[in-house]
Amino acid sequence: MSFFKKLKEKISGQTEAITNKFKEGLMKTRGAFEKVEDLVRRYKRIDDEFYEELEDILISADVGVNTVMELVDDLRNEARKQRIENAHELQPVLSEKLVGLLQGKDEDTSLNIEDGRLNIILFVGVNGVGKTTTIGKMAHMLKSQGKKVLLAAGDTFRAGAIDQLEVWGERVGVEVVKQQQGSDPAAVIYDGIHTARARKADVLLCDTAGRLQNKVNLMEELAKIKRVISREVPDAPHETLLVLDATTGQNALSQAKAFSQSAELSGIVLTKLDGTAKGGIVIAIRNELQVPVKYVGLGEKMDDLQPFNAEQFVHALFATSIEKEMEQEEE
Repeated sequence: MSFFKKLKEKISGQTEAITNKFKEGLMKTRGAFEKVEDLVRRYKRIDDEFYEELEDILISADVGVNTVMELVDDLRNEARKQRIENAHELQPVLSEKLVGLLQGKDEDTSLNIEDGRLNIILFVGVNGVGKTTTIGKMAHMLKSQGKKVLLAAGDTFRAGAIDQLEVWGERVGVEVVKQQQGSDPAAVIYDGIHTARARKADVLLCDTAGRLQNKVNLMEELAKIKRVISREVPDAPHETLLVLDATTGQNALSQAKAFSQSAELSGIVLTKLDGTAKGGIVIAIRNELQVPVKYVGLGEKMDDLQPFNAEQFVHALFATSIEKEMEQEEE
């Protein structure tokens, strides 16, 4: 059975709505990866020039130079091992390698949420990446799953951040714990924990200031917040999610590297994936940081924050090729 057929069968158990969300959300990025399909059509036999063009295409999609070099070397070895000479036969191998890179080994991309305890999720990231919007959407998602959710407005630095979170709180129908602008963020999170306990909440989502990775004092503030959380709830935070804007490409990778050095990240949320042709940055971030991508933003609607799924992602990138391959196999 071909890899494309296996991939199709794997995602067949998932709802058509989710499959369509990935297809629609990755429309711009798919345009970049369609160049791979064109490359495969133009080359009957694989040679060095083929690999060079493939490298250029993947780098232009922001897969990242280091990741591309590793990936293409791996493809060369696999082609020799399987004695693949036809470029068409190499495309499903590329897809399989991409799924492997995105999944990692035995990696759990679900949120670490358990019944019977207060689950604390800390959100970090620079300004403008969609952090507050992501918190609002996740609150909506968790509430729709029957969880009692509270928000803590720990971004006391940016003007309007508290108001923005309150708007989301009203929209979703969840309580927001806040203090005045300029208050100690750690004190807000502390209040949030005690309020969440009093309300018997299941999940507390904590906003933080949009820290610039080169601001030492702000990184120290983040460390103080984590100390307060772990003191009040010894096994917390249960998740520390870094929110990145996919449209910033390699800059998102730079931010991810800086934050991974300053905070123990448990996962990545990549926003605005529907707004970029360079969605390959997902692959670069996952491969270079070895931190799982847990959620992706595929649109502006309340339910457009989706759990990341490597098979759905790759299926969406090569949807045209997969459908053609399936048609040929059925004939």
